[in-house]
Amino acid sequence: MTAAELRALHRERSADDPLVLPGPWDAASARAFEAAGYPALATPSAGIAASLGYEDGATPPSEMFAAVARVVRSVSVPVTADLEGGYGLPAAELVERVRESGAVGVNLEDSGPDRALKDPEAQAEWLAAVRAEAGPSLFVNARIDVYIRRSPDPLAEAVARARLYASAGADCVYPIAAPPSDLPALRAALGDLPVNALSVPGGPTFPELGGLGATRITFGDGLLTRTLTAVRSLTTTLRETGRL
Repeated sequence: MTAAELRALHRERSADDPLVLPGPWDAASARAFEAAGYPALATPSAGIAASLGYEDGATPPSEMFAAVARVVRSVSVPVTADLEGGYGLPAAELVERVRESGAVGVNLEDSGPDRALKDPEAQAEWLAAVRAEAGPSLFVNARIDVYIRRSPDPLAEAVARARLYASAGADCVYPIAAPPSDLPALRAALGDLPVNALSVPGGPTFPELGGLGATRITFGDGLLTRTLTAVRSLTTTLRETGRL
């Protein structure tokens, strides 16, 4: 699978049909999502961290890349990997390690390890370096953290950062946790640039998010969280009934 195939999945989608990318945390979940018919997958860093016994943001890079590689090997559809802020790696090393994992896309956030927003110009420069190293062989989703970092004017800052990151070569922007009410303004300001939206329990349906302006939809660690809720329910049943 190639970045070109992943890129094509984002193009010419009707408003009621955004690209939905489940987030596998291991090979077994990846195979289940592929079997359900999803055309691509997006690993969540928080989900992989939890599956490996780490807090979100504390997974050693070597373990994250190894987990991504296991997911990639287990399926035949394109996989894009959430690599947090890039682990402080130079662009050339980051791109090489992504290639070694087999992923054809990356999700790169603009918060640092201290949870503070990075300077947008510096982030755009780094994204441009990643693009220069990768060429068209990598789909770059630039995560924008202004909503979760409590920017005083998150919509305006999200638009400004999105434009900078698009100019640097990002294929898609991800203003994580943007309220659905902001999606139409984001879409109007960003034109044809694909916009990633986060699906949350009780939120709009996928077609509704698409109609508001989302090109693609991801879940963070939400699918793992739902799965663990089911596991806890099962273990309670086993304990109380003594049978499966």
